[in-house]
Amino acid sequence: MELQRPYYAVIFTNTRTEGDNGYGEMAVEMEKLARQQPGFVDFESARDGLGISISYWESLEAIANWKANMEHKVAQKMGIKEWYSWYKVRICKVEREYEFAK
Repeated sequence: MELQRPYYAVIFTNTRTEGDNGYGEMAVEMEKLARQQPGFVDFESARDGLGISISYWESLEAIANWKANMEHKVAQKMGIKEWYSWYKVRICKVEREYEFAK
């Protein structure tokens, strides 16, 4: 899928605490909710000890609106309280991309 550039990536890198404590269910719900937000483009994630989730957005305004979403705010608070021992958020402007597929 060719995206209109530039667009933005929110890179959420984290380490989890022990146990699920409702994390799996909330992660599914947050992805569904993010996909419904104006300006949402796509989502990718991977976890092998270190978790990396990247959401893609059309604008910085769309990112700010997602961060301020009330349901997302609940998940953010639970993340600090229950699910993460560490995290970092990076917001990047994507000006160029390329890929390989066999």
